[in-house]
Amino acid sequence: MIDDIIKIKRQEAEAVLNIPVTGAYEKAIDIIYEQVHKKHGKLITGGMGKAGQIAHNIATTFSSTGTPAVFLHPSEAQHGDLGIIQKNDALLLISNSGKTREIVELITLAERLHPGLPLIVITSHPDSPIAKDADVILETGNPEEVCPLGLSPTTSTTIMTVIGDILVVQMMKRINFTAKDYSLRHHGGYLGHKSRKDAEQ
Repeated sequence: MIDDIIKIKRQEAEAVLNIPVTGAYEKAIDIIYEQVHKKHGKLITGGMGKAGQIAHNIATTFSSTGTPAVFLHPSEAQHGDLGIIQKNDALLLISNSGKTREIVELITLAERLHPGLPLIVITSHPDSPIAKDADVILETGNPEEVCPLGLSPTTSTTIMTVIGDILVVQMMKRINFTAKDYSLRHHGGYLGHKSRKDAEQ
């Protein structure tokens, strides 16, 4: 088992190192900065299943670091939650296959509600249906899942998380986000205490 665990760690680490790094990241940051910090919109993230859980995490991490963001469940969007989208928002949608039905439909519905919203997608397939509508495509590199069946989202969700972290960190640097700024948004727990202490130094 130990050898197998080492193999899994190595496979996921190699997948992270193989994430394509292109100018798409700078363009994504430019879009989010323009819509959220200059036009005072927000970032809307979305995904289904495991990708949706990653999208929710990305939204909460952005919000806690100075860039207002919310997670919109693609299915709930079809039952009224679409109304959270406003004209100055930006969309960050995640689909490993790039053809998740609910994501494709969300793009259509959002465009009908507010035409021209900038769209950033995270996917393994740059030629997929959601990618053809995107302003920015952040490719995962299409890594093999460490799941022994090759089915359960494992390595792919690790990559999605890393891409989200890259976006968050780059945005924090763009807006010069400080420990004091963090403490104003994160009052409770160890991190709240640490950020306030750091802000005093």
